[in-house]
Amino acid sequence: MHQGNGLQGLNNGFAEHLPVLASELVDLLDPQPEDTIIDCTFGAGGHARAVADALGKDALFIGIDRDPVARQYFEAFERFQPCRCRFMQGNFSDALADLTENDFEADLIYMDLGVSSMQLDRPERGFSYSYGAPLDMRMDPGTNTTAENLVNELPYRDLVDIFRSYGEERYARQIAKRICYDREKQPFENTLQLVDAIKMAIPTPARFGAGHPARRVFQALRIAVNNELDSLERGLANAFELLAPGGRLAVISFHSLEDRITKQFFASRLGKCTCPPDLPQCVCGSRAELRLITRRPVSPTEEEISVNPRSQSAKLRVVEKL
Repeated sequence: MHQGNGLQGLNNGFAEHLPVLASELVDLLDPQPEDTIIDCTFGAGGHARAVADALGKDALFIGIDRDPVARQYFEAFERFQPCRCRFMQGNFSDALADLTENDFEADLIYMDLGVSSMQLDRPERGFSYSYGAPLDMRMDPGTNTTAENLVNELPYRDLVDIFRSYGEERYARQIAKRICYDREKQPFENTLQLVDAIKMAIPTPARFGAGHPARRVFQALRIAVNNELDSLERGLANAFELLAPGGRLAVISFHSLEDRITKQFFASRLGKCTCPPDLPQCVCGSRAELRLITRRPVSPTEEEISVNPRSQSAKLRVVEKL
């Protein structure tokens, strides 16, 4: 296997990245030696090393990531591959659109929508509520808007909407109210300030419930900072357009919002008749554009969860273009 070759020195003190559902992804994509493959969220290359093990010299592997740190992982990955390799830095929805405009075609496309270990385990990136760090949360440090901007500048109502829509936070109003109150005295600058405000805003029993009390708010801010859901909607459409007939598209999601968007996108292309039920025959002309490889999402085994607790909420869906 290519896995791990040349990458150990890149960890820089944070936990080794464990790709979620890697064996299941490879089995369902079924890569062939000559395939053209697009990894939409290359990260530290965990899934890439598993998928690329099946490739030969005639294959093409394209890795995309908006985080510039991923480039060094891709360069290390590339050195050990027999196939042609290409890295594209940027939002995967934009990169896929660029490929579409150039009449490109791919056999396999996959996207892992989770935050990678190289982001979570680097405190200075501000993604984690477990470390004191600047309120950043940008996947691409070259963009302008940070979590600090949102927390300090958005009106109360907008904060409530973000926490409800992107975090499904039941105490969105209380948390937004506390943030607005606290920032009048002192602007928010780091993650632990925000964690303290969240804890102060919610009822005492909720501080000790399942999961960290700041988890949903941090998720919501991260999604808002990086415009993740809009990127996913555009990215799914662009990825499907790029697929060759018989090509497969796989999505690993980590929360219900991502999974819902993915499920609805796939369902919209199943070709189900939309005619009123009283019509004697179909006139809508709907036809299937894909078939489901996974009728229900694939989840991690208990064994994988025990080794990598971050995998617990993952869901894998795979379709094939007709």
